[in-house]
Amino acid sequence: MKIRLLVASFIVISALVPSPTRAQQADARSDLLVSTAWLAAHINDPNLVLLHVGSREGYEAEHLPGARLVDLDDVSVSEHEKPGALMLQMPDNEALRNRLQRLGISSNSRVVVYYARDWVTPATRVVLTLDYAGLGAQTALLDGNLDLWKQEKRAVTKEIPAAKQGSLASLRIKPVIVDGDWVKANIGKPGISVVDGRAAVFYDGVDTGRGMHAPHKTGHIAGAKSVPFTEITDRTLRLKSREELAALFTKAGVKPGDTIVGYCHIGQQATGMLFAARTLGYKVLLYDGSFEDWSARDGAVETASRK
Repeated sequence: MKIRLLVASFIVISALVPSPTRAQQADARSDLLVSTAWLAAHINDPNLVLLHVGSREGYEAEHLPGARLVDLDDVSVSEHEKPGALMLQMPDNEALRNRLQRLGISSNSRVVVYYARDWVTPATRVVLTLDYAGLGAQTALLDGNLDLWKQEKRAVTKEIPAAKQGSLASLRIKPVIVDGDWVKANIGKPGISVVDGRAAVFYDGVDTGRGMHAPHKTGHIAGAKSVPFTEITDRTLRLKSREELAALFTKAGVKPGDTIVGYCHIGQQATGMLFAARTLGYKVLLYDGSFEDWSARDGAVETASRK
């Protein structure tokens, strides 16, 4: 209940804030992305925590010096860990604090997350989790990921760093997570854009997702807009330009100043779309549980054909 009240306050405050200017959008992008040149210059900083998102096999073959492997199981709870839970959910506050400390994260850490191969949205899920934990101002994603780092002939290693325990004060939770009840109560309200981050075939109802226990409903949350996670990156899996991303959200019907509420199958792919929205200065919320949860509810769905 406290989280819902905080989120409601967050929305009211957001509605009073003017739409972000071009300069503010540029600042948001620069706050959320760091360049390979910046990382090369800071890779030996004592407070840097570098998180590699990818397969264990890939990590053991090569990773950035000092990087630690992080898996979504390190920062979430699922049905196999907590019976009755959905596929991908935030841990409770103290459990999350302990998990982050095991990754070597402290209150003064500068955290840089990067992904190998096509692990874009697992990486953005990690970034969103750190923002939720109150560490968003000191967390960024590496622009260009592991591929660009290697193309620039920068060092990689097989050496796995020794485990290091971080030290975090009590988490200052940022209310960026909402549930299905909140979505049902707020969809269609002025200033709220519920946006489906899944591939277009699921939004349109051409394909139906498969849940853990039963197939998902066909289509999308009635009234939701669509910005597929597949559209936010270019062919090299780098985040598209500010202008290209802005065009995607405008085409979907998102208005300047809207708060974007993202969902997908289970709460992973939508974080890529929400990360792109954050670089444009939008306020964002994640429907954790997403269409897996919505399909188990009596929430309305609809299908759409794209022209």
